[in-house]
Order: sequence, then C-alpha cells, then structure tokens
Amino acid sequence: MRKYAKGFVGFAALVACLGANDVLAQASVNQIHPVKDVKVNDAFWKPKLDLYATTTANDVLDKFEAINLTTAEERDKNNVFKNFDEIAQGKKGMNHHAGLPWFDGLVYESIRGIGDLLKQHPNKQVEARLDGIIDRIEKAQLADPNGYLNTYTDLMEPTHRWGDNGGFLRWQHDVYNAGMLVDAGVHYYKATGKTKLLEVATRYANYMSALMGPSPKRNIVPAHSGPEEALVELYWLYKQNPELKNKIKVPVNTQAYYDLATFWIENRGRNAGYPHWLSWGNNKSEKWIKDQKYKGAEFGSYTRPTWGDYAQDSIPVFQQKTIEGHAVRATLLATGITAAALENHSPEYIRTAHALWNNMVGKRMFVTGGVGAIHNDEKFGPDNFLPTDAYLETCAAVGAGFFSQRMNELTGDAKYMDEFERTLYNNVLTGISLSGTKYTYQNPLNSDKHARWDWHSCPCCPPMFLKIVSAMPDYIYSYAPERLYVNLFVGSSANVEVSKGIKTAIEQKTNYPWNGKVELKINPEKQSAFSLMVRIPGWAQGKENPYSLYNSQLSSSQSVKLLVNGKPQTISLKDGYAVVNRTWKKGDVVTLDLPMEPRLITANNQVTDLKDKVSIASGPIIYCLESVDNSDLNQMSIIKSASLKLDFEPQLLNGINVIRGVATDGSSKKLPFTAVPYYAVGNREKQGYRVWLSALETVRP
Repeated sequence: MRKYAKGFVGFAALVACLGANDVLAQASVNQIHPVKDVKVNDAFWKPKLDLYATTTANDVLDKFEAINLTTAEERDKNNVFKNFDEIAQGKKGMNHHAGLPWFDGLVYESIRGIGDLLKQHPNKQVEARLDGIIDRIEKAQLADPNGYLNTYTDLMEPTHRWGDNGGFLRWQHDVYNAGMLVDAGVHYYKATGKTKLLEVATRYANYMSALMGPSPKRNIVPAHSGPEEALVELYWLYKQNPELKNKIKVPVNTQAYYDLATFWIENRGRNAGYPHWLSWGNNKSEKWIKDQKYKGAEFGSYTRPTWGDYAQDSIPVFQQKTIEGHAVRATLLATGITAAALENHSPEYIRTAHALWNNMVGKRMFVTGGVGAIHNDEKFGPDNFLPTDAYLETCAAVGAGFFSQRMNELTGDAKYMDEFERTLYNNVLTGISLSGTKYTYQNPLNSDKHARWDWHSCPCCPPMFLKIVSAMPDYIYSYAPERLYVNLFVGSSANVEVSKGIKTAIEQKTNYPWNGKVELKINPEKQSAFSLMVRIPGWAQGKENPYSLYNSQLSSSQSVKLLVNGKPQTISLKDGYAVVNRTWKKGDVVTLDLPMEPRLITANNQVTDLKDKVSIASGPIIYCLESVDNSDLNQMSIIKSASLKLDFEPQLLNGINVIRGVATDGSSKKLPFTAVPYYAVGNREKQGYRVWLSALETVRP
C-alpha cells in the first residue's frame, strides 16, 4: 500500500501542474507480452546466432579462463574462474584477484547470454562447460553462511563488504555482481530447466532482501544499476510458477524480491548529499567516503554517500527529467524502472520511464543507436551534443536496446522497436567481428583507425553483447488479447494463443535487412478473429526519428505496400503498427513490402556538430565509407543530388548490400564511392571510416 499511495500523491500533483490529458498520455499502459520459444531460421540472423552460440561462447569463456595466455604461470594468475575456487577454499585477503572487481558480474552475464543461446542452438559441450562453472560458483557461495559472494571484496578487501569500514562500493561492485548472479540464475533456469544456479541466486536474493531496505534495514543501493530488473525478473519467475518453490532447497520470499527492486529504484538520490563529485573531483570524493564521513551525526543513522550524477544518484528517480551520467548505468536503471512499471503500473514509474526515453532518443541518441557521447566517465553529453568522434560504448547500446524493448512491452508502441532495431543492427552488431572472436568497446562514427581487439582489460562488452543477441528471438513477436504483433523482420516461426483457447502458428520468411519483402503465413488451429499488428518502421514512412532529431526522405515512387492473400490493402496505422482485422483461417498470407532504396540522413539544425553533413542508410542499416574502398575520405563530400545504387555483394563481408554513389574531392572532381554497413567496419584492414560526411547539393561541371 505504501508504494501505491505514494505513486498517486505524485500523480495528483502532476495532474495539477501539467493538465490531465498530457499526464494520462504519459502514464497509460497498453501492455503486450513477448512471444517465447520462437524458432529463428533467418538467412541473416541464424548463421550469426550459430556463430555466437559456439565460436563466440567458447572464445569468451576461454579468455576468462586465460587459455590464450602463453605460460602456465600467466594462465594461473589471470584465470577468472579460479577466483571462485579460492573463495570456496576459504581464502580471504590474498592480495590477488584475477581481473577487475566486476569480473564476477561479467562471468554471470556470459552464463546468461550463452545459456539463452542454447535454447536456439543446443550444444551439449558448451552446456557442460557452463555447468562446470556453475558448480564452482555454488561451492564459493556455500563457503559463506549468508550466501555472500563477491570474489574481489573477499580476496582483496575482506573487511569492506558492501563498502563498509572504509570500503568503496562504487569500485567493489558488490551489489551489481549480486544482481547479475540473480539475472543469470533466472535465465539459465528458463533456458535449461536446471535449478542449481537459480538456487544460488535465490539464496543471495534472500540475504540481500533481509539486509537492504527501509529502516531499520540498510540503506544500500547499487552503484551500478542492473540488479533492479534482475530482482523483478526473479519475482516474476516465482509469482508465475509457484510450484517452482518446491524444487528449490532454500526459502523463496517472492514479494521480498520485488520490494528490494523498488527500494533500489526509489531510494536513489536519498543519501547524505555528499560528496560533491563534480566540484570536489574524484580523489577528494573517494577519500570522503573511505574516511566514512557520511556516518557523521548530522546525517542521521540511515544514510549513505551519494554516488552522484555518474550513477544517477544525485536526485530521486522520479525527479529525473533527463538521462544522465554513465551511459550503461543510466540505461540499465531506466530498463529496471520500466520493468517495475510493467508490474505496478505506477504513474510515477511510467512518467519517469517516458521522460528518460524521450530525452535519450530525442536529444542524445546517435544515428547508429549508440549513446554515451563523452569518454570521461563514459557518460551522456548535453542535449544535441552528437559529435562524430563520440565514445559510444557497446555496452551502452545494449542497455539502450533493452530499455527500448521494455518500453514497447509497456506501451505497445512501435516507435520503441524502431529504435531497438536501429541500435541492434548498428551500434550493437558492430561490437563483434564477423569471425565472432574480436570485439569493440568504443564505436565512434568517424575514425581514422578502427582496431578491433582480441580481448580487453575491461571486457564488459562481449558478455553484454551475448545477452542482447540471445534475447532478440523473444522480441520478434508479441501478443495481447485478440492482437498478434510483428515487431522484427526475422525469418522465424512461433505458436501463440491470441484468441482464447485457440493457438495460431505464424511463420515469417524474409531476406531482411537486404530486401524489404516480408511474408507472414498465419495458421490458426481453427478460424479465429483477431488483429494482426505489423510494425511499419518510421524510416519507411519518412520519419527517421520520432522527435525529428534526424530526418530523411524517400522518393515519391517508394512506399510501403501491404497485401493479404495477394490483395492490396489500405494501411491503417495504430501506434506505428499496420492493423489487419479479419477472421483468420489456415493458409492466410500477409505480405509486407518496405522501401529499401538508399536514403540520406541529416541531423536537426540544433546538432551543430553535424551541420552540412549527411549519413547514408538503407532500411535499418546505417552505412559508412571505409578507407579500404575509398581514398581521401577527409576530402570527400557527398553530392546530394546524385543517385545512389544498392547492390548485393554475396562474397563481400559475408554477403552484404553495398551502396554506390558519386562524391567530390577537394578540387570538385567527381569520384565514385562505395559504402558498406557500419556494423562491418574493421573486418578487412585497420583503416579509417566515415559515417558522417560533408555534403554538397550539386557540383558545377
């Protein structure tokens, strides 16, 4: 009752301030549900998912295990899994820990991502390898009577659990790692039906929910968000499957998991108000925390230091109007807020999620779907600060993608999947090489060099990449009573109960993103009346961005076409979806044809960094010019009036569409150019590339 009443006090004040209609539009819920157990057989995605489930999965695990290092001593010193073995043996304060404090979390994220890939691509060898790692994790946890498990803290700073006694939680990542363990436990159970890691996760969630919360519990929140959504998912798992409690050897406190997640969300910004990170700087701020100044009597007994804008902790969540700070933390917090809103339908939660997403997409998202402009603190920049050399961490794109998907789930609005798709096909997909064994951390849009790495001192991006690509099949379709949604254009098949008691099979065939034709076969068990909702991307309607941050224009000859059983249909849109109402029978076929002609994208005039520049796109794919194909990129300007030609090159970069056109050099000489998908950069040579290029209307002869 406390949270519900509190939400409506804030809602009433908001109504008085803004007006009822505006508020209700931001606080409405039209919840749709992802269709699970979708089988992907897509020409674009299936080979990639096969690669990630085998080659990439083993590559990530090998590198965490340090198999790639030369000597036995190096391998022993850098084997991340050995951290768990040492904890299981009761070792503490060893002054050695393989990897950074958040490597436990990266291991758990890898287990989640690889486990989810096993649903699509069963592999006994990989599954056995994960089971062996899970055995080591369980033994490490059982060494502690409370179920506490953070290998860095125990091996390096055993008196500083949760940042106590002069510790520094923002560095130690105790809560983040615990949340990622819960996340892995839920997903691995769903993928395999195995309960061992879920039991470990539940034991840890019990410990945290007993320790953290409203006074007299401890005022502890994650300095790195992510655990919020994980605890909501644990709550959902047990709420929806109460019989599962009988399979778990520890108590299950279902409501406590949701309460902890909402405590973490609602208690952000509720702290001592110190240190002042921006004016004091990191060194002084960290010293203030390590000296435990926040325990001063003037702050009361129920307080903690602030983690600042960097960790979205300077003001309470419901007062946050813009998305700020470390881009990964910010997007994962927003995802957690939206997940909780799916459960509580609180106007405060919903309004805040809308505000953060609108600001992110309308003012701070890059044309590739990347976020996080600034290298220092890996953070969001101010509104309309979208430089071509921006930071754009792969992990932040993953967080933005998860946020957009949850917003689609909450509202049933296609614009969120438009931006999920943009992020997925561009800033996420560029995070891994075509070989599946090299990665990126930063993804600037214009670069003189683009070097993919075999591994990184902070390899957070490969596990996050695995999480989102393994989740993608669950986002292809959604449903609600009497409605079946097609969100993504991926060759696949699924069965879903749209009308009560009647299952409908849907099969999708397409060569997207290289071709815009999508065929949907609808096969209900028996005739069934419902609405098929087919997403019509904004870019296909001449709306590159929902808030006109970017603009593009297709030629008048190109338009979206929709047919049912071969008969053209007048397209009726609702929330970005074409609505097809009919009584469906076996063998019905819906054909969607999207215009894939190349288009030029320009930025809003308020984006001064992109003035007089253009980027090139076809469908959801953003293109770039690589030096390996084009000389003198620094001198090249695109001729806007020149035609662009789209060709499929089956032997180039695993088969891609290329775009060819005419540019001019510094002397106004015309020269041809070739553009390739942005996600494919850096797979041939470590050379420069450009997404944004100078543009001229025409060139005089």
